[in-house]
This record gives sequence, C-alpha cells and structure tokens, in this order.
Amino acid sequence: MSQARGYAAQDAKSPLAPFRFARRQPGARDVHIRILYCGICHSDIHQVRDEWGSSTYPMVPGHEIVGEVTRVGAQVRRFKAGDLAGVGCMVDSCRACPSCQAGLEQHCQKHVSFTYNGTEQDLKTPTFGGYSSDIVVAERFVLKVEPGLPLERVAPLLCAGITTYSPLKRWKAGPGRRVAVRGVGGLGHMAVKLAAAMGAEVTVLSGSKSKGPDAKRLGAHEFVLTSRDGALARLAGRFDLIIDTVCAPHDVNEMLGLLKVEGALVLVGASPKPLEVGAFPLIVGRRILAGSLIGGIAETQEMLDFCARHKTLCDVEVIAMKDVNKAYERVIRGDVRYRFSIDLATL
Repeated sequence: MSQARGYAAQDAKSPLAPFRFARRQPGARDVHIRILYCGICHSDIHQVRDEWGSSTYPMVPGHEIVGEVTRVGAQVRRFKAGDLAGVGCMVDSCRACPSCQAGLEQHCQKHVSFTYNGTEQDLKTPTFGGYSSDIVVAERFVLKVEPGLPLERVAPLLCAGITTYSPLKRWKAGPGRRVAVRGVGGLGHMAVKLAAAMGAEVTVLSGSKSKGPDAKRLGAHEFVLTSRDGALARLAGRFDLIIDTVCAPHDVNEMLGLLKVEGALVLVGASPKPLEVGAFPLIVGRRILAGSLIGGIAETQEMLDFCARHKTLCDVEVIAMKDVNKAYERVIRGDVRYRFSIDLATL
C-alpha cells in the first residue's frame, strides 16, 4: 500500500477537507496515475451530501480524471510511464456478464466498481476518487489521452462528454437530423458542441436569456427562450432528438410535443423527484422517452478520440483544491461556465 493525499467528506454535513488514505500497489495488470486535473460533476455534490441516499463515508469524490502514468504492472501493454491517461466513472466491473461482454460495463449485471463511493470487485474495499494525488486502476478501465491538448479541458469529458456523446451517437445525431438540447450547463454545453461537431442542426432550449450568446458560440444554430409565451408552439413536431439535461423537476410532456414521429426525448439530467408523463404525448407520434447514463469503456475512448479530432473540449474554470467547497456552492447557483476543473498541483 502507498499513502495518497486528497480531500474527503466525512459525513453529509461536513465540508470537504484534507484526508490521507491508502492506495494499493499496482498489480500485474494495473496502472498507477499521478492525477493532474479532476473535474467537478454535479453528481459529486449529490453524493457528498447524500442527496441520493446511497453515500458512504469517508468519501473522496471525483470521476473526471486526467493524469500521467507513473508505473505499470508487468502485464500492462497499452500504457507506459510518461503516458497521459484518463479515468472516468468506473474503475472495474465483473467483465463476464452479458452487459460487460457487450461493452456496456456501466450496466454490469453483477457489480460496477464506480470510481468513488463504491467498492472494488471484492465488494468490501472502498473506492476513492480523483480529488486526490494519485489513483491505481486496472488497465482495461484506463483511457488514452492525446498529447498536446489542454488537460484541464479534457478532464470533464470523462463524464460530461460521454454522458452526452452516448445518446447522440445512439440516436444518430448527424447531417439531416434536428437535435435540441434542453438546458445549457455542464452537460448541456457539451451536448451542443458534440451535436454540432457531428453535423446536426442544433437548437438550444433554455429558460435563461443570458445563455443565448453562449448557445451560438458553442455551435447552436438557434436559441429558443422557453420562458417566452408561445415560444414552443412553433416548434411542434420539429425535432428528431432532444437531449434533456435538466436535473430539477420539470415538464417533459411539452418537450415530447416538439418531437417528430418516432422522435426521442432522452433524459441525462437526474431529477431528484419523479417526473409526470402523460400517455398521449407518447402514443401520438409513437415517440420515445428514454434515459441514458454514461457509456462503456470502448465508447468512452471513441468519444475522447472524437473530441481530440474536432477540438471539442469542455469550457472550464480552473480552481485550486482549497476552493472546492466554494465551487460546490457556485455549481448549485449555476455560477460557472461551464465546468470546474481542479488543478491537483495545488493539493
């Protein structure tokens, strides 16, 4: 075991604070990574504050990790010391169930080892995340990062990027397809960038007038202020796909009405309360209401490669580790454009 440094929550009410803990020594198929940057995801806040009712403590959050490989096990073939590497929302899975065999490790039917607030495959050893000095991960769950990119802007792709890339790819966003993105935040801004890079016609749906200039800068072809009376009426039946990033209770029925026949509304924002869905907005038009989590490891690597080719990176504000608690409050207020990235050199 080796000693690692990080910031942890000791319970749901305490602020994040310095914390020392043990990391395992790299095994034959493991990669040891010195963490350079880690993004702040809103799900970090939900879990630190036990808003989803599944938190365990002490908790070191962080699943948007980019760093430098320092050591590798004897059987590691894809990485060597000095390489850049990324770690996303998972650090292991059973690898044998039908989901894992299909490259859908995020839906492992036995046990997903999430990067933090989870356990390793032994179901006992806790996982600690990226608000820390280093991490040890099985090679199969480590991702390649192209050199020369601004790493602080790459890190949040490991959640915000793959969360939006996966449904855009599945529902075939591209030339000739009309895609709407509801909400422009950490997830929404990447959905806009990615859909535009894929060649789709992109519309942003937002209740905030101030997001209009940003929507165009991010690649949207049109911005619609949803709070304006009658703004949505002219959009009825227009879209092939709507990516809904809103993580608060909201009306999804009005969004369903904006879809074409067999169009899809995909939820990637996690509302803490159930959403009411009427039958007729689905039945009329044979529309689809779906949800999407992240992507498997292969798809996440595909997303990183796509973003590198198209220079489609997150908009970030870099902060020091000591400012993480202030950053949490700013995320809750929506006071960041559009993702915080922690510089772990400040740990």
